[in-house]
Amino acid sequence: MRPCSFQIPEGCSELHHEVELGVVISEKCSAVPEGAAMQHVAGYALALDMTARDFQVDTPDSGEWNEAKAKGHPWTMAKCFDTACPVSAFVPRDRIPDTSGVRLHCSVNGQTRQDGATADMHFSVPFLISYISRYITLEPGDLVLTGTPAGVGPVRAGDVIEATMADQSGGQLTKITFGVEKSSQS
Repeated sequence: MRPCSFQIPEGCSELHHEVELGVVISEKCSAVPEGAAMQHVAGYALALDMTARDFQVDTPDSGEWNEAKAKGHPWTMAKCFDTACPVSAFVPRDRIPDTSGVRLHCSVNGQTRQDGATADMHFSVPFLISYISRYITLEPGDLVLTGTPAGVGPVRAGDVIEATMADQSGGQLTKITFGVEKSSQS
């Protein structure tokens, strides 16, 4: 069986993978206290937040790929393009009773690139929901990405990316596999 595919956007020469825990919102919420945040979670998904590094520049000809990051400028074009965020099947909330006990793994062509635990995240899921909902109303079905473990790296056309999410005991919760292809616009 051929894996699903991800297309490198037209004009991108430096594309990186970032495996992340995605949190699926269950109901409309705004200004949620951190202690009540988990009541607004329907479940989870495994996400690959793909980043077109050469789109993170202030101007197309400025050169340095992390220029927008260094200046604190938005990364909209680097993160928001067709096929930019492959997402796994939904994992119900009751299958992950403690979000600090999830392991995330990403390999490219069978080589481990990322292997981390949500316990090492800079911000907890309740904090993220509370913080975001202070400024943006979250709606049912919204997907909140939580950050990526060390090991972010490049992918090229022809690569196969596999990502998994496991519980504290190592039991696999979900998995996604896809091939990397050049844009069909090329």
